[in-house]
Amino acid sequence: MQKTITLFVIILFSIPLFSQEKLNEVKVIKKQKGIQKSFTVTGNTTLITSKELLKAACCNLAESFETNPSIDVSFSDALTGTKQIKMLGLTSPYLMITEENIPSVRGASQAYGLSFTPGTWVESIQITKGAGSVVNGYESISGQINTELIKPINDIPFFLNAYGSSDSRFELNTHFNKKISDKWSSSLFLHGNTRVAKTDMNNDGFLDNPLAKQINILNRYQYYNAEKGWVSFINFRYMNDKKQTGELDFNPDKDKGTTNYWGSEINTERLDVSTKVGYVFKDLPYQSIGFQNAFNSHNQQSYFGLNQYNIKQSSYYSNLIFNSIISNTMNKFAAGLNFTYDKYQEFVNVNDYSRIDNSVGAFFEYTYDNADNFSIILGGRIDNHNRLGTFLTPRLHVRYNPWEKGVLRFSAGRGKRSANIFAENQQLFASSRTFDILDSNGKIYGLNPEIAWNYGVSFAQKFLLFGKKADAGFDFYRTDFQNQVVVDVLQSPQQVLFYNLNGKSVANSLQLEFNYEILDHLNFRSAYKFYDVRTDYISGNYQKPLQAKHRVFGNLEYETHIGEKGKQWKFDYTFNWIGKQQLPNTASNPINDRLPEFSPSYSLMNAQITRTFSDRFEVYVGGENIGNYTQEKAILGSDNPFGPNFDTSIVYAPVFGQMYYAGLRFKIK
Repeated sequence: MQKTITLFVIILFSIPLFSQEKLNEVKVIKKQKGIQKSFTVTGNTTLITSKELLKAACCNLAESFETNPSIDVSFSDALTGTKQIKMLGLTSPYLMITEENIPSVRGASQAYGLSFTPGTWVESIQITKGAGSVVNGYESISGQINTELIKPINDIPFFLNAYGSSDSRFELNTHFNKKISDKWSSSLFLHGNTRVAKTDMNNDGFLDNPLAKQINILNRYQYYNAEKGWVSFINFRYMNDKKQTGELDFNPDKDKGTTNYWGSEINTERLDVSTKVGYVFKDLPYQSIGFQNAFNSHNQQSYFGLNQYNIKQSSYYSNLIFNSIISNTMNKFAAGLNFTYDKYQEFVNVNDYSRIDNSVGAFFEYTYDNADNFSIILGGRIDNHNRLGTFLTPRLHVRYNPWEKGVLRFSAGRGKRSANIFAENQQLFASSRTFDILDSNGKIYGLNPEIAWNYGVSFAQKFLLFGKKADAGFDFYRTDFQNQVVVDVLQSPQQVLFYNLNGKSVANSLQLEFNYEILDHLNFRSAYKFYDVRTDYISGNYQKPLQAKHRVFGNLEYETHIGEKGKQWKFDYTFNWIGKQQLPNTASNPINDRLPEFSPSYSLMNAQITRTFSDRFEVYVGGENIGNYTQEKAILGSDNPFGPNFDTSIVYAPVFGQMYYAGLRFKIK
């Protein structure tokens, strides 16, 4: 019975629970690869384990994908140091980003939300390419990223992580765990980070990274009763994040709202409360019901020079899920209802764009799995949205194993979403561009909802090469937009235009992978990625700006044998080559503030060394951008930031240059 309950929890909540007798199994899993791909799961899903997250300075969720070829990481602008992610050639708004299967980074939090989850809180990350499950909503277009946080029932009594870097960033993480009773456990996570020194490595008069302070607190409670089939979670979180950037001499007390010096402050306060309750029917262990609820308040007050942008989002999300079988366990289904409410109070300078969005939906998902070589998931949902109308969302995933250690997958699905044009493009406020919306008949900023179909096929094969384990594979995905909100920076360097797609917009993504165990404990991981992302703009059909067509990824990891008292060395090296990128149009600027049509290609190298002294204590040192490649001109018009040519948003490469860091981890078990 207990084994069945554990399975239910994994499906419904993605929470791996283990009884006291199964603790040894956890240790075995930790010795496996940091990135795992199942050959029996229907979807094209990659699991990033906590082991992989320790291979780089994963200070927050946005920085947790550096060693994973499925996600592309880049800087969003030349000022805030914010890292953005892309998958299948599309930016993060086209991904459904969830935390323990509850939507998290969306709406007002799109620009900076990934930096609000500290890396030490993360237990694992599941990345699914292509159309996601209908259980989680209708917004997913290019895929889904689901983060699992550390569970109180499995946590250790105390954890400490301290971190410092050469760009004057310092972090401290402490975790406290207490077993309240045999069924209740609680964890308290405390995170603080700050950047106190001003740096200007490229001598353009602007900070390369913002002065920053963040306080982040999470308190979670878990109840687990295996005998009666109950599991539940209660989470409380508070976060306060402050950033200041701009010219070196900018003082917000004296210069805010003036043209003395150009500066920016982004202050965000966030409150989250969520609950989950799950029950497995005692006499019908294959049947279960779960209820998820989440409330969050996200309040951002910010200005960029003379541009003011304030947004407050108050949201409520509820999801009721029922799981059962049809005749036998080869035929399963999930059905349910969900409700979403979003209140936006949004102000761009003096313009009020406040609105209320709400939707109610029902879904049904059927799964057939012969427990051998074939499985299929067919899902659909119907939603009624006060702005998007009433619409259907179909999704399909198929897996077939044609022979041993080989897997072929196919997926197709439709996604629909509201484009939050200001929240998703905040980097453009730090420029002299005017924001112009060309359409006025739609219900979201005068624009229509975005609708896209995504199709994909993938194949993977494991084999032996010279007696060592290897695997290779490919995946190809295509996203066809029926409608897209086009963000046009190709028309003029003084404008950004927003309008509904008139023509075609497609994103083709091809990824080839090869992974090989060269020697015992020495592993090589590689990938080549090709992106053809093109859109019909007013001025013609162009490749999407700041998206490289070609990318090459490589990773080497080596671990020594675990010695006496757990002593061990770990080495990790990651290489990225990024091809040329289409740049926004700057042809009409004065010659000193122009950029070429395409950026040059370049390469980046990161490395880390970890020394484990025992199973309780380890230290690590590492470096990012070891080759010290930087963008030659990151800020246009930096000598006249209130002039017509100022732009900090055209960033295709690092701004800071080399960055080195060190840290330690201490545990009480």
